[in-house]
Amino acid sequence: MALPLKILFVSSEVTPFAKTGGLADVSSALPKAIKEAGHDIRVFMPKYAAIKDRKFILRDVIRLKDMVITHGSHPIKLNIKSSFIPDSKVQVYFLDYPPYFERDELYVDPKTGTDFVDNPERFALFSRTAIEMLKRLHWQPDVIHCNDWQTSLIPVFLKVLYVDDEFYQSTRTLLSVHNLAYQGIFPAKKLAVTGLSEKLYNSGGALEFFGRLNFLKAGLEYADLINTVSPTYAKEIQTTNEFGYGLEGILKRRTEQLFGILNGVDYSEWSPDVDPWIPLKYDFKTVEDKIENKKHLLKLCNLPFDPAVPCIGAISRLADQKGFDLIFKAIDKILKLKVQFIILGKGEEKYHQFFSALQKKYPTQVSVHLKFDNQLAHLIEAGCDLFLMPSKYEPCGLNQLYSLKYGTIPIVRATGGLMDTVTDFSANPKHGTGFVFQKYNAREMLTAIRNAIATFQNRTIWREMIIRAMKQIFSWEVSSHEYIKLYLRLSKKK
Repeated sequence: MALPLKILFVSSEVTPFAKTGGLADVSSALPKAIKEAGHDIRVFMPKYAAIKDRKFILRDVIRLKDMVITHGSHPIKLNIKSSFIPDSKVQVYFLDYPPYFERDELYVDPKTGTDFVDNPERFALFSRTAIEMLKRLHWQPDVIHCNDWQTSLIPVFLKVLYVDDEFYQSTRTLLSVHNLAYQGIFPAKKLAVTGLSEKLYNSGGALEFFGRLNFLKAGLEYADLINTVSPTYAKEIQTTNEFGYGLEGILKRRTEQLFGILNGVDYSEWSPDVDPWIPLKYDFKTVEDKIENKKHLLKLCNLPFDPAVPCIGAISRLADQKGFDLIFKAIDKILKLKVQFIILGKGEEKYHQFFSALQKKYPTQVSVHLKFDNQLAHLIEAGCDLFLMPSKYEPCGLNQLYSLKYGTIPIVRATGGLMDTVTDFSANPKHGTGFVFQKYNAREMLTAIRNAIATFQNRTIWREMIIRAMKQIFSWEVSSHEYIKLYLRLSKKK
């Protein structure tokens, strides 16, 4: 084995401390896997209002008390506290600056429904502090692993503001893009809060994006290596504006430094043989016990139980990107197929209204839960027969991976990580683990659902597919080794 690496993993959200999406799960599970592989990895994140000192056993770090950070053109005094990711030895540092982070929401102002207007100030400070605290700790990482736009100024700061600082001469950066649609785009006047020169903005500089400031673009220009969360998505984002969101040119130019690594699954949390949230545990050898979870789920959702009626689940942010415009167009035809449909998630108001009305229209077939509920999410994975993910694009996706493990057969569109992880039964019956449709339209999605329901009626073939799906392995142990390869490529510890 190569010499142990030192990695600072910087993320704006980490489970169980704060979460809005899959980034938080990755930012917890991946560092744990890296630590278990023998490397010194530490995590840095903001201390939001929900992160209570007593609940998570946060402690002061003497060296990091009353730090003064240059923010834009003026100093800010802040503190950094420390704890550990539960059930691990991964240390987490928390940026404690209440004026910016003592808020119930992470990015969006609940009063307006739009992003906080000071997000550039908040995450510029976050990125600058990540670098500055290293000196106070006397800890020099080989790699700073950045995640999404909230941390994308770190590579820029290192190569511009700290280019002559000996302390950082051996530190390299990896930038992981979890969803290219979110880039951290702000008015040009916000450049001042970064402390960076106008030269980086003027004349199409790294920070400029169609007359606005773009944090992610700058990170893509300056990071030593870039990765995204599936091999197919890494290719897609280099092709057209549909996937690249205006950054496809940069990504194509940096294709030699761009990699795709599938997210893994934390099977200590998402596996039906150990899941504490479901009424009856099972594995591929006792797959018949899955039906008991279905009975419990349907009772909880006030839906009648009939073993001959397939139940389709969906757990998602309710947005067009996730394919809900297709569901909107096809839902009446779907429900005519004698299926049940359970949906869990929050998102755009138009879908809140639509699904609420749908439940009233089809009370014995549809159950809608407009919230985030971890326990119900586990029960949907264990109790449903099918799981629908018709995404317009999907960098990796986690729920299709959970569904495979739970023997809940996924119906997905051929994009990003969905294409990399689900084998289409219709095209490959001997190896199929789900149903995949190609074109992004309601007609093709409906065909895939019809094929799935028809296959469901053949209990022998269906059982074989469930067992095949449950045997698929997408563990963080596998994915973490791919990240370690990138870390070693960046460092001198070959």
